[in-house]
Amino acid sequence: MSLPKTPTFRLDGRRALVTGAGRGIGRAAAVALADAGAHVFAAARTKNEIELLAGEIANQGGQATALPLDVMNSTAVKTAISNYGPFQILINNAGTNRPALLEDISEEDYDAVTDLNVRAVVFLTQAVAKGLQDAGLPGSIINISSQMGHVGGPKRTVYCATKHAVEGATKALAWELGPKGIRVNTLCPTFIRTPMSEPMLKNKDFYNLVVRSIALGRVGELEDIMGAVVYLASDASSLVTGSALMVDGGWTAA
Repeated sequence: MSLPKTPTFRLDGRRALVTGAGRGIGRAAAVALADAGAHVFAAARTKNEIELLAGEIANQGGQATALPLDVMNSTAVKTAISNYGPFQILINNAGTNRPALLEDISEEDYDAVTDLNVRAVVFLTQAVAKGLQDAGLPGSIINISSQMGHVGGPKRTVYCATKHAVEGATKALAWELGPKGIRVNTLCPTFIRTPMSEPMLKNKDFYNLVVRSIALGRVGELEDIMGAVVYLASDASSLVTGSALMVDGGWTAA
């Protein structure tokens, strides 16, 4: 009897676009994909940060290109994908949050969070998927969602709304793009130590609340999401689409 062969986690020869790659989860995702052999295009508005990242990846023997890009600019997005794509891997990571009680939410806050967390994801995915279909290539689209796309939390009304929207869009896109060989999934972290979360985690009461809500009893680190990114990007997850991979330490298991 012949033994089954473990699918590869390698990404050699594939081009990967990572948004919000200058820091935090985006930076870690870019490093993980490059370590697995992908040519990573690190996209962000912060040119100096992505140039530094691309240089560090190159110094470690990986392939990376800094791609200054505002994902809210649809024309710039289409141009970038036309010039550098097609991308067989897309990490929709650029996002933001403006925590506020319902009574304090402004229309400006709502628009800023929703436009980046939802609108940009939809139209960047549209452009990348078109590039893949024109080239006749399969692909893996990974939307960085959140545990807050599955639960709720105080001062998170708008953020939760956007991440729940991303979860719904991902399921719809899995059906629409599946016949074309394009998989679409979400990766849902808990609180990870990043430049965006660090100020919140410095509040002792908030930190204790977070840790009590995580079954493993600790806040996430950037390394905790890197293996999950490679898994969803690689052939190891070739039958996985329309799914949410929870990297939340058990938060949503309660």
